Amino acid sequence: MKSISDYLIQRLYAHGIRHVFGVPGDYALGFYRDLDRSRLTVVNTCDEQGAGFAADAYARVHGLGAVCITYCVGGFKVANTTAQAFAEKSPVVVISGSPGVRERTRNPLLHHKVRDFDIQLKVFEQLTVASAVIDDAQTACGEINRVLAAATRYKRPVYIELPRDMISAPITPTRSASSEAEPPDPAMLEEALAETQAMIDAARKPVIIAGVELHRFGLQDALLRLVEKTNIPVAATLLSKSVIGELHPRYLGVYAGAMGRKDVQHYVESSDCLILLGTFMSDINLGIFTAHLEPGRSIYVTSERTSVRHHTYPGLTLDGFLHGLLRTGLRRRKAGPSPHPKPPAPFRPVRGKRMTVRRLFQRLNAFLDDDTVVIADTGDAMFAAADMTIHSQTEFLSPAYYTSVGYAVPASIGVQLANPRLRPLVLVGDGAFQMTGLELSTAARFGLTPIVLVLNNAGYGTERPMMDGAFNDLLPWTYSLIPQMLGTGVGFDVATEDQLEAALQAARRQTDTFCLLDIHLDAHDRSPALQRLTEALAKRVRARQ
Repeated sequence: MKSISDYLIQRLYAHGIRHVFGVPGDYALGFYRDLDRSRLTVVNTCDEQGAGFAADAYARVHGLGAVCITYCVGGFKVANTTAQAFAEKSPVVVISGSPGVRERTRNPLLHHKVRDFDIQLKVFEQLTVASAVIDDAQTACGEINRVLAAATRYKRPVYIELPRDMISAPITPTRSASSEAEPPDPAMLEEALAETQAMIDAARKPVIIAGVELHRFGLQDALLRLVEKTNIPVAATLLSKSVIGELHPRYLGVYAGAMGRKDVQHYVESSDCLILLGTFMSDINLGIFTAHLEPGRSIYVTSERTSVRHHTYPGLTLDGFLHGLLRTGLRRRKAGPSPHPKPPAPFRPVRGKRMTVRRLFQRLNAFLDDDTVVIADTGDAMFAAADMTIHSQTEFLSPAYYTSVGYAVPASIGVQLANPRLRPLVLVGDGAFQMTGLELSTAARFGLTPIVLVLNNAGYGTERPMMDGAFNDLLPWTYSLIPQMLGTGVGFDVATEDQLEAALQAARRQTDTFCLLDIHLDAHDRSPALQRLTEALAKRVRARQ
């Protein structure tokens, strides 16, 4: 007879999960033993936060991820990564060991306990779309199925708590719950589609703004069919960058208010019909609200709401709406002039010339190929990457809404395990690297080969334009020597353009281990995207004075 642990592992495997990230602890050791004996691979990281970020990235590329930790001391470390997964719709299964049901009698002071035994559950109820404590063998299968179904349906994290005396409890398997949503009202869908088609057909200059939910719900191909059916140009947001291959002739670029390219901003904001599909209207996506998108000119469809101008249609799904739109008689338009990312400019390194952010990203843009996935950490690494040209779908990841620092290095582990064809190019500031960069140890242990560029500008460079002080400074590390400390990997110290060129060429050839490039930059150097944003914000402040 199967145990609860066996059943949960079976259901994870059936959902496509092949790796479980985490750090073991005594309340979870029984489940780790069973994982180790299963077809799943345990990826034990240096720290729980690294495991959470890796599982998040795995979910973004693979469709579902899992992280396993122990009670409270491990659980609260992944609370932040789970919050990011919730905010950015990344379906991660958080599995936590906990004190046994029988151990809780008379409320003893067991190690890791904070207040009451259900305190961790209460926290994760706020950070997930479904949760369960598996404390009854009779209901265990149903609860596991319910929670996993919620993760796949809503594309958000879920929480499963396993008391350690329940892990081996025998169960009787039940039929898995369906993850299908209730079908929308057909009449309402047809009414919304009719109003949408009429608005698009009457428009002189419609534009699609493709959002991150198209990634999450696997709708990139449907988006591509819509673009090719109608010839309507499409822009992405920073969070959804690479939702469409950026070499596509109808791709405009990243729209992010004043942070994006000015030609893209002008084209989008002068549109008389904005078709927002799965887009998060967050401050980062909107260039700290320097964007100007009028609801009266907008069709706004997400997994949670649909509106056409000021008319709201409850209960419609993004999937159903987009496929319904493809069935309508939308006409194909003649392609007019529109912005498009410029092809990467040739990079000719100047011997001895100091590196700048602009020149670094000019070279990196030409370095990309179809097998490179760019992972940008929060900060100027993320802003600068907005101007890069990504070749294929889902080959750019960044926490561009929740913006938790320290994401990129552990995310590279999840990405490369989810899709071994892709080699991660990791863009990370020195501040972010000091938080989670030693997860390179985990990457090395599992034979992974990210190329990691540390943008070393002596501290928190994105914060300096807002308010500078000693609080933005860091102890300088000799990042290029970290491979020597780990006993594997290759390090490069890069201060000039010719050193960058040599390091990138060597990193491209080095396919057996990770490479770490320490890119020395001036403390006050900023990317063109960040300069555009700060200039626009300064104008707005002056206008209010």
